[in-house]
Amino acid sequence: MSTFSGLSTALSSLIAQRQALEVSGQNIANANTVGYTRQRADLTSVEALSAPTLFSTGSGVGVGTQVSGITRMGDMFLDARLRSQTSSATFQAAQATALSRLESTLTEPADTGVAASLQTYWDGWQAVANNPGDTAARTVLLGNADALTSQISSGYRAVESQWNQLRTEASTLVTQVNTRSSAIADLNSQIRSILVSGGSANELIDQRSVMVTELSGLVGATARQRDDGTLDVMVAGNALVRGVRSEAIAVQGAATMAGGIGEPPVVLDPTRLVWADGGTPLTLEGGRVASHIATLSPTGPLASAIGTWNSLATNLATSVNTLHQAGQNRAVPPVTGTDFFALAAGVPAALGLSVAITDPADVAAADPTKGALDGSWADQISQLATAAGGPDEQWQAFVVDLGVRTSAATQRATVLEAARSTAENLQNSQASVDLDEESVNMLAYQRAYEGAARVLTAMDEMLDQLINRTGVVGR
Repeated sequence: MSTFSGLSTALSSLIAQRQALEVSGQNIANANTVGYTRQRADLTSVEALSAPTLFSTGSGVGVGTQVSGITRMGDMFLDARLRSQTSSATFQAAQATALSRLESTLTEPADTGVAASLQTYWDGWQAVANNPGDTAARTVLLGNADALTSQISSGYRAVESQWNQLRTEASTLVTQVNTRSSAIADLNSQIRSILVSGGSANELIDQRSVMVTELSGLVGATARQRDDGTLDVMVAGNALVRGVRSEAIAVQGAATMAGGIGEPPVVLDPTRLVWADGGTPLTLEGGRVASHIATLSPTGPLASAIGTWNSLATNLATSVNTLHQAGQNRAVPPVTGTDFFALAAGVPAALGLSVAITDPADVAAADPTKGALDGSWADQISQLATAAGGPDEQWQAFVVDLGVRTSAATQRATVLEAARSTAENLQNSQASVDLDEESVNMLAYQRAYEGAARVLTAMDEMLDQLINRTGVVGR
């Protein structure tokens, strides 16, 4: 073993402890950096040199230490669990948000809701029945009818506005997905190049991991690690990112609710997700985009709401007109067979519903056999408020069903968010920086560095004695 080997051993310790101290400093510097995963310097001892000749002997002591690598303290299983939970939680949260937003457009129960407007409308018929000759009562009835048709039209427009907003959001989210997937492919290329040259790409790996988790929340993406350090990102069993290549997705379908849900006379063109290169359909398993596509579909909650508004308008017009046509008005001469409501052709019923009469005298409140001042027919029309299958019963069923669905979706979203938070906490417990732990590590590396420096000083003094002072004594 060389006389100067002690210097080499101490120097290797100085270098290794300094590098380990730098890693702890990097951890502390990024203690609040989102997505950063703590790192650890792996110290390994350097083995003793082998004997150069048959008869050489050595002490068998190693020649120091070295940093064999810098380990990123992440856990791929915890990462996969977090991505899976994020996919489910974001999907359900988006569903709950969409249903809550739809529910808010109904304003039920309230004095301004459709149920209250229906009751006010039926009360108008009862007022006419109680005083058939009162023109003011008939005028109030027409005003209530106008208000009701306007409210039904506004409800339809509110759903249409929500549909169009979700359609725009879906396109924006898909753009984000394509941007993230392209960025992950670029990071794969950089990481592979760095690892091949023997460098550390931990910070780039952290950036890539954050992006994959974001994709999980958008499209339910999962990840698969490759031996060369690259990461494949899978969506519904297909590769969104494979190595250094990424694929793009796109939203197809009508840009307006009329075309997307198929209101007459527009041909149905539902919103769907496809691969941009060939138009192959893509069915997602989770994420916000999947929720948006499901909500926008012809079988989604918005389509159901649109169907209810149209059905309510049709039911109201049909049930009232059926009785109104058999009644007699106060025109001179009296007339029967007139419609109270009109439905415009070629447009959704909720938008085409209007009051067909403008003259209070045209309100058919009397039984044709009992004279113009009879109010029995108006009383029969007012009883539609409690008729089985009538507009009120239909509206109440829709409101209750939507309320139950919204409550259930909110509860599921709460449960899944709790599961996602648990998975995130488990990941953070493994990957996040503990300042107390890093402070202890810094002290340990500092003391080891000081000890190696003291060894270096002692070896220097020994060599100085050997070189400069041997043989000087006694002269």
